[in-house]
Amino acid sequence: MSEPGSHEFSVASSRDIHIGRVVGLRVDEVVMPGGSTASREVVEHLGAVAVCAVDDDGAVTLVHQYRHPLGDRLWELPAGLLDQPGEDPLEAARRELVEEAGVEAARWDTLVEIAASPGFTDEVVRVFLARDLTRVDRHAHGDEEADLVVHSVPLTQAVGMVLSGEIVNGATVGGLLAAQAVLTGVAEPRPADAPWRHRPTRFASRGQR
Repeated sequence: MSEPGSHEFSVASSRDIHIGRVVGLRVDEVVMPGGSTASREVVEHLGAVAVCAVDDDGAVTLVHQYRHPLGDRLWELPAGLLDQPGEDPLEAARRELVEEAGVEAARWDTLVEIAASPGFTDEVVRVFLARDLTRVDRHAHGDEEADLVVHSVPLTQAVGMVLSGEIVNGATVGGLLAAQAVLTGVAEPRPADAPWRHRPTRFASRGQR
């Protein structure tokens, strides 16, 4: 058996269970230390972007929208799937900010990447920090976006909503805490075009075959 931390977890075989519009489910047989294999269910995802848009007064834009798997309306950052072939993540973030919140931004940085639940899905969300904001007309798409409500709240209040359990969306939690760290001088953001090591690609590549 190899030393801990040195084993290569190769895939002996893989089979598709379901391929949908937004996600796919496959089962991989993964080679374990010692030579045996173990089944690992993997939910493939397109990946997504989210935007922490903070205005000059320190208020952040949040949306309140229904999320069916939880059966509840959640407070979230404006966000969307990387579902346009070849679309740059920053351009996707710009688009979603206008569509969901009616906001444009002149200054963009990368805050964090959030692996939603890496025990079973490759979904990763890149969260951007957007500043120098301008209000524009919203361009909502579909019934769900037409139902969401846009709010602007002080960033400190939003962080309090995280710590009280009122905000539970992973990308929103991570993005708000990271934005507070950056805006209070605790940390520096990365460039908007910073390398994205764990960006999901497998599900998107299925549509190109």
